[in-house]
Amino acid sequence: MDFDDSPDEAGYRARVRALLEEHAGELLHLAPGQEGIDARTHEAEMRRTQRVLAEAGLVGVTWPREYGGQGGTLVQQAIVAQELARARVPGLINHIGIGMCGPTVIAHGSQEQRERYLARLLRADDVWCQLFSEPASGSDLAALRTTAVRDGDGWVVNGQKVWTTLAHVSDFGILLTRTDPEKPKHAGLTMFVVDMHAPGVTVRPLRQMGGRADFNEVFFDDVRIPDEERLGEPGEGWRVALTTLMNERVAIGGAGGAIGAPVEEFAQHARERLPRLDPERQVLARQAVGRAVVAALAARYTGYRRLTVLSQGGIPGPEASAGKLAGTEAGLLMADAGVRLLGDDAVYAATADGDDRWQRTQSWLPGISIAGGTDQVLRNILGERVLGLPPEPRSDKTAPFSGGTR
Repeated sequence: MDFDDSPDEAGYRARVRALLEEHAGELLHLAPGQEGIDARTHEAEMRRTQRVLAEAGLVGVTWPREYGGQGGTLVQQAIVAQELARARVPGLINHIGIGMCGPTVIAHGSQEQRERYLARLLRADDVWCQLFSEPASGSDLAALRTTAVRDGDGWVVNGQKVWTTLAHVSDFGILLTRTDPEKPKHAGLTMFVVDMHAPGVTVRPLRQMGGRADFNEVFFDDVRIPDEERLGEPGEGWRVALTTLMNERVAIGGAGGAIGAPVEEFAQHARERLPRLDPERQVLARQAVGRAVVAALAARYTGYRRLTVLSQGGIPGPEASAGKLAGTEAGLLMADAGVRLLGDDAVYAATADGDDRWQRTQSWLPGISIAGGTDQVLRNILGERVLGLPPEPRSDKTAPFSGGTR
């Protein structure tokens, strides 16, 4: 395919760039060498930044116009992401709401839910999270144990979720629960919208090895959810969750190649640091740099092909799993090589010039290799759905959850 912008795409890129320059004074910006911003510390500024971008038409690019989006293409969405990175504007605080929760509400919510939530979600008036993983069911999501029991005109929820990104600043979340334990595990699930400020909801941050607390564990103790907050029919939660998961892998994998620092920044880092290493270290470092650059460019161009298919009307499928897997692997290779290039400076929290991005990226990426499906789960998906390999024997797929293997 042609990787250059078409005339229409070039015109769109120019408009995006002009809008970002016009609103530069209203937007939060990353400092040089800064790869991300702590949402807890900068929550108000990040909400304001998303609100400004939304009013400029740069949020929800691919969402239908009737739900507040721009009705644009995935190529245009990728252009916006590239230009935000170029302008050093941090990622949207409500990226989970935009990329995963909002599309799920659009696909499975009632008209009343769409009217109530989507406009506020786009503007980051409300931040959303995704409440899926549990301590005993991370890779096997359908084995979740959080229960929702019908009680009059509502439901009572009890259980625990874990590794929930942004729960500490979220106003709402989409919550997958078990409503019928007598059915096989995939058939007895139901999805809800939950108010994260409701009585009985407790959020506890989880400190990561990089020092930040982006993930959380969330407890539900007799939390009441009205039935009108259900997404889809009772027992159809797995079908609803698949919509979220497919969009999640597209959002995480994106179309820009490696997850983490752009390959251009990594190449510049290599040019600056390689000459400082002694000859023996240079040999190993050059090999690591070469592997990382090849993996990052392969992920990028494969992502462009995937983006082309999606922009022509395709829907996210197994290729989204391939993109997320390739992007994570390439990001890990770049982060590890980036730290190797630091030489003896790598043992310090930051280099002499105060740059610790490669250590931070290296400590952050292992979590991304779990988010959105572990690398092993994604390989299973590709083996079964792309290569046509037989699935592993699983008796628990048909047994009642209450009496089957969990």
